[in-house]
Amino acid sequence: MPGIWETHMNFSQWSRTLVKTIAVVLALALPTALAIVSADARVGGGFSSGSRGSRTFSAPPSTTTAPGSTSQFNRTYSQPGGGFNNAAPSRGGLFGRGGGFLGGLAAGFLGAGLLGMLFGGGLFGGLGGLSSILGLIIQIVLIVFVVRLAMSWWQRRNSPQAAYAGAVPGPQANYRSGLGGGFGFGANNNAPLEIKPDDYEAFERLLGDIQSAWSNEDVAKLHTLATPEMVSYFEQDLAQNRARNAVNKVTNVKLLQGDLAEAWREGETDYATVAMRFALTDKTVDRNTGAIVAGSEQPGEVTEVWTFARRPGSPWELSAIQQTN
Repeated sequence: MPGIWETHMNFSQWSRTLVKTIAVVLALALPTALAIVSADARVGGGFSSGSRGSRTFSAPPSTTTAPGSTSQFNRTYSQPGGGFNNAAPSRGGLFGRGGGFLGGLAAGFLGAGLLGMLFGGGLFGGLGGLSSILGLIIQIVLIVFVVRLAMSWWQRRNSPQAAYAGAVPGPQANYRSGLGGGFGFGANNNAPLEIKPDDYEAFERLLGDIQSAWSNEDVAKLHTLATPEMVSYFEQDLAQNRARNAVNKVTNVKLLQGDLAEAWREGETDYATVAMRFALTDKTVDRNTGAIVAGSEQPGEVTEVWTFARRPGSPWELSAIQQTN
């Protein structure tokens, strides 16, 4: 019959084995789970991305379709003060999409903790046995909380919040259900621009065509529908889907309501920002089996603010997507 010390040693060994197994599962599953939860699957990934010319850091006026405010851009080439950055866009999120130094720091701490558990040192060397599980959870929460506070401070320091807080909406279009509810004129320091019925039809057509090209992973087609900046973000998101062996399918897209927020001209470029509420079926499937891994066959609704740009002799292209608050 084993003695009390032998029983205790067997239980300790079993505890360490259990903790190491859980650590391995967390190490493999956590990054994927965070990547899926951090963004919606549809085109644009649920982020605010792109550029609106000199108004990139000014909130578009609210409309009846999108009466609230819009989110600041998570991904943009533009610089505060009107400059333009040709460097590659940052990737948003905590562990790879915009986290930068802070995101890497958090991932490093988390990785160190998991590896410490795997090799017997406990999370960060300070916890052991079953208590390591609780320690892992607590310290992950603390790290995420601290990093998010730091990221919020960094965004406030580097983004012109005053532009969002003090933006003065220009004259509004005549609003009604569906696009084309009237002619819109821009405000502020840019030349006003008249938006005609043909333009509204182009916006609605782009909404469907872009979602279709995205679902087909047709990057060449996307280049004919969106600016190079927006296509660069789409390519990043498509690459992440391929890395997860998944493909996002957005179908049954139908515009339900749309309003022109503002339209203006900068130099030779025309801009039009439009709030759109549309129905869609959004699902992500396994690339090999076709099994649904996220989303569903059930239709849903989304409200986003899209900005389109056009140069002389060229059609409208998608220049930005902003999420509504």
